[in-house]
Amino acid sequence: MTQTAAHLAPGAKDAICEALNQSVAETAITTMLAQNFHWNVTGMAFGPLHDLFQKIYEDHFTAQDDLAERIKALGGHAEGQLARMLDRSKVSEHDGHASDTDMIAAMVSAQDTLAATLAGTAAIAEEHGDLLTQDMAIARGQVHEKFAWLLRAHLG
Repeated sequence: MTQTAAHLAPGAKDAICEALNQSVAETAITTMLAQNFHWNVTGMAFGPLHDLFQKIYEDHFTAQDDLAERIKALGGHAEGQLARMLDRSKVSEHDGHASDTDMIAAMVSAQDTLAATLAGTAAIAEEHGDLLTQDMAIARGQVHEKFAWLLRAHLG
Protein backbone atom coordinates (compact mmCIF):
# COMPACT_ATOMS: atom_id res chain seq x y z
CA MET A 1 0.00 0.00 0.00
CA THR A 2 1.24 3.48 -0.87
CA GLN A 3 2.14 5.61 2.15
CA THR A 4 2.97 9.24 2.79
CA ALA A 5 5.68 10.19 5.26
CA ALA A 6 3.17 10.66 8.07
CA HIS A 7 1.75 7.17 7.68
CA LEU A 8 4.87 5.02 7.25
CA ALA A 9 5.61 2.50 9.98
CA PRO A 10 8.58 3.41 12.23
CA GLY A 11 10.68 0.50 10.91
CA ALA A 12 9.99 1.59 7.33
CA LYS A 13 11.03 5.15 8.14
CA ASP A 14 14.27 3.90 9.72
CA ALA A 15 15.18 1.78 6.68
CA ILE A 16 14.38 4.57 4.24
CA CYS A 17 16.25 7.18 6.30
CA GLU A 18 19.30 4.90 6.49
CA ALA A 19 19.30 4.58 2.70
CA LEU A 20 18.80 8.32 2.29
CA ASN A 21 21.70 9.06 4.68
CA GLN A 22 23.89 6.82 2.51
CA SER A 23 22.79 8.85 -0.51
CA VAL A 24 23.51 12.13 1.30
CA ALA A 25 26.98 10.96 2.33
CA GLU A 26 27.95 9.91 -1.17
CA THR A 27 26.46 13.06 -2.66
CA ALA A 28 28.44 15.22 -0.22
CA ILE A 29 31.72 13.46 -0.98
CA THR A 30 31.06 13.67 -4.72
CA THR A 31 30.20 17.36 -4.36
CA MET A 32 33.63 18.02 -2.85
CA LEU A 33 35.30 15.78 -5.43
CA ALA A 34 33.78 17.84 -8.25
CA GLN A 35 34.71 21.12 -6.58
CA ASN A 36 38.27 19.90 -6.00
CA PHE A 37 38.59 18.91 -9.67
CA HIS A 38 37.02 22.23 -10.70
CA TRP A 39 39.78 24.03 -8.81
CA ASN A 40 42.63 21.86 -10.06
CA VAL A 41 41.86 20.76 -13.62
CA THR A 42 44.41 21.74 -16.28
CA GLY A 43 45.06 20.86 -19.90
CA MET A 44 43.53 21.42 -23.30
CA ALA A 45 40.00 20.72 -22.05
CA PHE A 46 40.33 23.09 -19.09
CA GLY A 47 37.39 25.33 -20.03
CA PRO A 48 34.73 22.69 -20.65
CA LEU A 49 35.86 20.52 -17.72
CA HIS A 50 36.09 23.48 -15.36
CA ASP A 51 32.51 24.38 -16.30
CA LEU A 52 31.22 20.78 -16.13
CA PHE A 53 32.77 20.15 -12.72
CA GLN A 54 31.14 23.37 -11.47
CA LYS A 55 27.77 22.32 -12.90
CA ILE A 56 28.14 19.00 -11.10
CA TYR A 57 29.05 20.40 -7.67
CA GLU A 58 26.32 23.04 -7.82
CA ASP A 59 23.74 20.38 -8.72
CA HIS A 60 24.99 18.04 -5.99
CA PHE A 61 24.99 20.75 -3.32
CA THR A 62 21.28 21.31 -3.90
CA ALA A 63 20.66 17.55 -4.03
CA GLN A 64 22.26 17.03 -0.62
CA ASP A 65 19.80 19.48 0.85
CA ASP A 66 16.81 17.90 -0.89
CA LEU A 67 17.78 14.41 0.29
CA ALA A 68 18.42 15.60 3.86
CA GLU A 69 15.10 17.43 3.94
CA ARG A 70 13.35 14.21 2.89
CA ILE A 71 15.00 12.47 5.85
CA LYS A 72 13.61 15.17 8.14
CA ALA A 73 10.15 14.87 6.54
CA LEU A 74 10.27 11.17 7.45
CA GLY A 75 11.15 12.07 11.04
CA GLY A 76 14.74 10.91 10.79
CA HIS A 77 18.08 12.49 11.61
CA ALA A 78 20.11 13.81 8.67
CA GLU A 79 23.74 13.01 9.40
CA GLY A 80 25.90 16.05 8.88
CA GLN A 81 29.30 15.01 10.19
CA LEU A 82 31.90 14.85 7.44
CA ALA A 83 33.85 12.08 9.17
CA ARG A 84 30.71 9.91 9.30
CA MET A 85 30.00 10.68 5.66
CA LEU A 86 33.51 9.61 4.67
CA ASP A 87 33.19 6.43 6.71
CA ARG A 88 29.92 5.39 5.11
CA SER A 89 30.56 6.61 1.55
CA LYS A 90 31.51 4.23 -1.26
CA VAL A 91 32.94 7.30 -3.02
CA SER A 92 36.48 8.18 -1.95
CA GLU A 93 38.10 11.54 -1.49
CA HIS A 94 40.81 12.63 -3.91
CA ASP A 95 43.66 15.07 -3.37
CA GLY A 96 43.15 16.74 -6.76
CA HIS A 97 46.60 15.83 -8.07
CA ALA A 98 45.62 14.07 -11.29
CA SER A 99 45.48 14.47 -15.03
CA ASP A 100 42.25 15.67 -16.57
CA THR A 101 41.48 12.15 -17.82
CA ASP A 102 42.11 10.67 -14.36
CA MET A 103 39.80 13.29 -12.86
CA ILE A 104 37.12 12.38 -15.38
CA ALA A 105 37.53 8.66 -14.66
CA ALA A 106 37.24 9.28 -10.91
CA MET A 107 34.15 11.42 -11.40
CA VAL A 108 32.54 8.83 -13.70
CA SER A 109 33.09 6.20 -11.02
CA ALA A 110 31.55 8.49 -8.38
CA GLN A 111 28.52 9.20 -10.57
CA ASP A 112 28.01 5.49 -11.28
CA THR A 113 28.27 4.73 -7.56
CA LEU A 114 25.74 7.42 -6.69
CA ALA A 115 23.32 6.23 -9.37
CA ALA A 116 23.52 2.68 -7.97
CA THR A 117 23.07 3.86 -4.37
CA LEU A 118 20.04 5.90 -5.35
CA ALA A 119 18.57 2.96 -7.27
CA GLY A 120 18.92 0.96 -4.06
CA THR A 121 17.29 3.76 -2.08
CA ALA A 122 14.40 3.77 -4.56
CA ALA A 123 13.97 0.01 -4.16
CA ILE A 124 13.88 0.28 -0.35
CA ALA A 125 11.36 3.12 -0.55
CA GLU A 126 9.20 1.12 -2.97
CA GLU A 127 9.33 -1.93 -0.70
CA HIS A 128 7.78 0.19 2.06
CA GLY A 129 5.23 1.94 -0.16
CA ASP A 130 7.01 5.32 -0.02
CA LEU A 131 6.54 6.33 -3.65
CA LEU A 132 7.53 9.93 -2.98
CA THR A 133 11.01 8.97 -1.78
CA GLN A 134 11.19 6.38 -4.54
CA ASP A 135 10.44 9.04 -7.15
CA MET A 136 13.02 11.42 -5.67
CA ALA A 137 15.71 8.72 -5.64
CA ILE A 138 14.95 7.65 -9.21
CA ALA A 139 15.10 11.24 -10.45
CA ARG A 140 18.44 11.81 -8.70
CA GLY A 141 19.82 8.54 -10.06
CA GLN A 142 18.94 9.66 -13.57
CA VAL A 143 20.84 12.92 -13.02
CA HIS A 144 23.94 10.98 -11.97
CA GLU A 145 23.71 8.65 -14.96
CA LYS A 146 23.50 11.70 -17.23
CA PHE A 147 26.57 13.26 -15.61
CA ALA A 148 28.43 9.95 -16.04
CA TRP A 149 27.49 9.93 -19.73
CA LEU A 150 28.62 13.56 -20.20
CA LEU A 151 31.92 12.78 -18.51
CA ARG A 152 32.49 9.59 -20.52
CA ALA A 153 32.02 11.60 -23.72
CA HIS A 154 35.21 13.49 -22.81
CA LEU A 155 37.13 10.23 -22.81
CA GLY A 156 36.07 9.32 -26.37
